[in-house]
Amino acid sequence: MRRGLLAEFETPEAMLRAIAELRSRGYRRLDAFTPYPIHGLEQALGFRRSPLNWMVLPFALAGTAGGYLVQWYCNAYAYPLNVGGRPGHAAPAFIPITFEMMVLSAALSGFVILLVLSRLPELWHPVFDVPGFERASIDRFWIGIDARDPALLSPITERDLTDLGAMTVAWAGKERS
Repeated sequence: MRRGLLAEFETPEAMLRAIAELRSRGYRRLDAFTPYPIHGLEQALGFRRSPLNWMVLPFALAGTAGGYLVQWYCNAYAYPLNVGGRPGHAAPAFIPITFEMMVLSAALSGFVILLVLSRLPELWHPVFDVPGFERASIDRFWIGIDARDPALLSPITERDLTDLGAMTVAWAGKERS
C-alpha cells in the first residue's frame, strides 16, 4: 500500500470486526498494522498461504546435490585413498555434510527471497507520515485500504470507518481525487 486510507482502532477485536465488515462490503485491498500477531487476522484479510516454501525447494535440492557431488568428486574421483579397503564412494559417510548443505542453501535462499518479495529494506513509507501511526508498534491497531481498491470512495469510506469504530481516519500518501 503506497497510498490509501488508514483507520486506527483501540482493540484487536474492533479491528477484526471492521475488517470482516469491510470485506463484506466489497473491499479487497486491505492491510493491517498491529503491535503483535493477532490470531485469525490472515484469514480475515483473505491472505493465501505463502509460496516461499516452493520457491526455496529448488535451492535446497541444488544445495543437497552440490554437497553430495563435491564429496563424491573429492573422495571417489579426484583424490581416491585406499584406507583399510574402504570404498572411495561411501554414501553413508556423505549424509551429514549433504544434509547441512541442504539446510544452509535453503536458509540463505529463503532469506534472500523473503527480502526481495517483501521489498525490504524500506527505510521510509508514506504511512510513517500519518500522525499517530507510530503507536502501531506499541498499542494501536490500524487498517489500511489501498487507494487502488475500486470500492474506496473517499467520503463514504471515511464515514464507514468511523461508524465501524475507528478512532482516527487519515490518508497515507496523496489523497485520491
